[in-house]
Amino acid sequence: MTKPTSVLIIGSGPVVIGQAAEFDYAGTQACRALREEGVRTILLNSNPATIMTDPGVADAIYLEPLTIASIDRILEVERPDGVLAGLGGQTALNLAMDAARAGVFERHGTRLLGTPIEAIEMAEDREAFRDLLDRIGQPYAPSVIVEGETEAERRRMADLALAEIGLPAVIRPAFTLGGTGGGIVDTEEAYRERVKAGLRLSPIGQVMIERCLVGWQEIEYEVMRDADDTCIAVCSMENVDPLGVHTGDSIVVAPVQTLPDPVHQRLRSAALAIIRALGVEGGCNVQFALSPDGTDYAVIEVNPRVSRSSALASKATGYPIARVAAQIAMGRRLAEIPNAITKTTVAAFEPALDYVVVKLPRFPFDKFPTADRSLGSQMKATGEVMAIDRTFGAALNKALRGLEQAGAGFLAEDPAWGPTLDLLSGRAIDLGDEVTAGADGLVTSDPEAIVVRGRTAVLRRFLTPSDSRLWRLLGLLRRGVPGSELQAITGISPWFIGEMERLVELGRRPDARRAIAGEGARARPPPFRNRPSGPRTPGRSSSSARPPSACPARCPRREVPRLRRRPIRR
Repeated sequence: MTKPTSVLIIGSGPVVIGQAAEFDYAGTQACRALREEGVRTILLNSNPATIMTDPGVADAIYLEPLTIASIDRILEVERPDGVLAGLGGQTALNLAMDAARAGVFERHGTRLLGTPIEAIEMAEDREAFRDLLDRIGQPYAPSVIVEGETEAERRRMADLALAEIGLPAVIRPAFTLGGTGGGIVDTEEAYRERVKAGLRLSPIGQVMIERCLVGWQEIEYEVMRDADDTCIAVCSMENVDPLGVHTGDSIVVAPVQTLPDPVHQRLRSAALAIIRALGVEGGCNVQFALSPDGTDYAVIEVNPRVSRSSALASKATGYPIARVAAQIAMGRRLAEIPNAITKTTVAAFEPALDYVVVKLPRFPFDKFPTADRSLGSQMKATGEVMAIDRTFGAALNKALRGLEQAGAGFLAEDPAWGPTLDLLSGRAIDLGDEVTAGADGLVTSDPEAIVVRGRTAVLRRFLTPSDSRLWRLLGLLRRGVPGSELQAITGISPWFIGEMERLVELGRRPDARRAIAGEGARARPPPFRNRPSGPRTPGRSSSSARPPSACPARCPRREVPRLRRRPIRR
């Protein structure tokens, strides 16, 4: 492929749930990478409140509506050699696909760079992707496609899908962002409303009705591929919440902590096989559902572009995914792209992590207190916090403090939970007992509340997926509710529940309790040994340690040599 001399980059537009600063980060990386390659960059974005639209990031910036007409006018004026749409999220991808179908690229003699149009259609079209999985022998959950030219035809197909799949079911519209229009449904009324909404919001008028794999784990792999078919798995990630909660609303851990190596290698190989079969050139996100015993898995979906998870994987591993994806779109190979972070390896090397990364979602419910706080397959989080440490517990505690939200600390509990927590931990509830519980799962005396029977029913309602489920779990563990019981109710991996129990036990120690609350001295691991970085120079330390102020939690001040400051000569 001839290297282009000028490229139009399509941005992600307004900040919306599921598509925010991550794509500004990706677009800025792409602009800088292409300018280093000597390529003239032309940026189209409708959002001026971004870094990528700052003067100096791109050679030409168009603050115009993200429409086919805007692309047509820019191509007419600028005459770029190619269009890069894989770094602007689902908005840019859908716009590029619409422009290609309208013949805009062909009329102006330009082409879509990176992943081919055919690969994007195959990954985003639910039926075409399912046919691809059949050809390469990859499993997927039983599902039925609902689409049609007329309202009667769509209603007939929805009835057939309901009869075949049953309830509960997952509704997945095609070509939508953040699960928009989709969700998990338990009743026929909710099913018909959700299917109707999904068909209306899907750009191609298509939804997939999928059997709900309740209790299965959700695993993601961020993978890269170039035109020579060289593939690598950049990062593996797993959700703490089981399938049913959107990955953007779940606690995400990288790399995977709960999978044995054979299972991890099996899923990694499947992810690489899928990206090869699709023919994606650049970054790609592959999502799997894994059975609780680890014996079976199913492919959920693929994002044939740099996704929201790509920003998390990039920052977690230090691998510049968006930058490398832009260079691959220019025709470069992974083996010849230098890693801009390490400066010593090339992009064909897979990162190896000796630490744990925890991502916590941040929800806007403090600004919208009357909103529905339950979580499902449609994303509601508007931000996230990422923390890095040597263990899951330490990273989780650090992420909780990083939320900077009132009542979000490790020991935080809503006073309204008190009666419910005491009831679940202090008094046995017989199967015949009737307890009234509100929509938030709390025990109440409201006569209009739902009546539930038995301890398990009360506990299940109290731990329904919501923005506060993590703190409710910790509150129950502090009151002695067995972790095995909580695992059976929530479907969360026993390893994660065990780690939370360990943190709770640590919190019972007076010294560690102050550390968890963020007060007093932090718990410190043994100090590390400084390794010489070369031959000693007289008068200078051979230590490669940073100043004590740079790492107070790991380097006790008394054990780190003080750095001498030389006076500045004027």
